Amino acid sequence: MNLHKEGYRIIAWSLLVILILNYYVHQYVSVYWLNWIFTIVSLIAFMLIVYFFRFPARSVKAKENDIVAPVDGKVVVIEEVFEPEYFKDKRLQISIFMSPLNVHATRYPTLGKVLYSKYYKGKHLVAWHPKSSELNERTSIVVDNPVIGPVMFRQIAGAVARRIENYSKVGDIVAQGADAGFIKFGSRVDLFLPLHTEVAVVIGDKTRGGETIIAEVRV
Repeated sequence: MNLHKEGYRIIAWSLLVILILNYYVHQYVSVYWLNWIFTIVSLIAFMLIVYFFRFPARSVKAKENDIVAPVDGKVVVIEEVFEPEYFKDKRLQISIFMSPLNVHATRYPTLGKVLYSKYYKGKHLVAWHPKSSELNERTSIVVDNPVIGPVMFRQIAGAVARRIENYSKVGDIVAQGADAGFIKFGSRVDLFLPLHTEVAVVIGDKTRGGETIIAEVRV
């Protein structure tokens, strides 16, 4: 299983803490069965941490005017909205919610040049809250696709997520499906697309980051 680089330090520290705790429990707790219950529980906890930071290889099979899902999760919003931060006009918003069990790596939904990348410190409302896109801690990235023009995707921290890693820098040339960052422990990603976009998913659909084609932009 491939692991995301954001997990290396956390996994190492978690292993160290678990080993120390198990050492002291086995040294000073004389109840044999309780020792082994603690060992099993701590081992399960460690395996869950490792599982959270998995980073499966994905094969992108999309046309230049296709938009692929940036994350694994469930489609929770498909609607026309006014986007006030960058476009300052109406866009089609598609939102994908990630549970703590989903892969949390963020991938570029399209290829092109990064025009905009900005971090906003904000609240930590639950990720499915209607205002989370505007009020929560978030990063907004705009990639200029040479065929369809600029596309925005926004990483949003939720009630559990407390840190967003964003690798995008203005001027970067990025590949569709490439690693764009990571959101630690539960969150959501919004995409803002042209209004004439043909949506290929419906609310409730499950997506695989870097693989699922969620929309096609007519050119």
